Amino acid sequence: MLLAIEQGNTNTLFAIHDGAEWIAQWRAGTDSRRTADEYAVWLSQLMDLKGMRFDALTGCIISSVVPQSIFNLRNLSRRYLRVEPLVIGENVSIGPAARILKPSEAGADRLVNAVGAHMRYPGDLIVIDSGTATTFDVVAADGAFEGGIIAPGINLSLQALHEAAAMLPRIAIQKPLTIIGKDTVSNMQSGVFWGYIALIEGLVARIKTEWARPCTVIGTGGVASLFEGATDSIDHFDPDLTIRGLLEIWRRNTHLTAE
Repeated sequence: MLLAIEQGNTNTLFAIHDGAEWIAQWRAGTDSRRTADEYAVWLSQLMDLKGMRFDALTGCIISSVVPQSIFNLRNLSRRYLRVEPLVIGENVSIGPAARILKPSEAGADRLVNAVGAHMRYPGDLIVIDSGTATTFDVVAADGAFEGGIIAPGINLSLQALHEAAAMLPRIAIQKPLTIIGKDTVSNMQSGVFWGYIALIEGLVARIKTEWARPCTVIGTGGVASLFEGATDSIDHFDPDLTIRGLLEIWRRNTHLTAE
């Protein structure tokens, strides 16, 4: 079985694939100070609830946008799974090229998303990943990563409003009942929610104009589900895009055939 670890700036996903399907997924807050031993204690307890043990895991692949965490995640695999992990950006071949000025600067998560999207959807693609940052990635019909856009994430915007303006409270992200807010909280909710819808719609339109070819738009990431049904600019919402890409990269690098 495969342990796939996908680490973002806010959360880290641990997922187990048995060769046919994903049988378990767990999330933890990302903390670069967490040691391999701490990860092992936490993960072993969750696996035990599912009747699984570390010795059932025969492979591990890691994608992380937090460089200082990779050492401990690698040691988790080496010490407790007794396997050498594949690490995106270090010891794996991802596949199609990153056709950008500095390919080494492409984020691991963005490259993995490109693979996951290309597997499922034909033609040229725009992948919107809504997390700590909101990224818009253009994936060509041959699977190559063509570049994109990085914007602040919706949670960062909320945090900035709360911390920089003394009278503005910390609020939850949700779709407001009306565009025009009638109190401070609904004003903030409308600005953040509909502001991000406008961001998505505006940037997708501009990307499509510049790319000058039809594109399918896929939404993924931790808060992408908030926007489902609120805009016609996103064609598909796909929460499993990243781990699907990790599974495909692992198969390519271990000479296994995709299901």
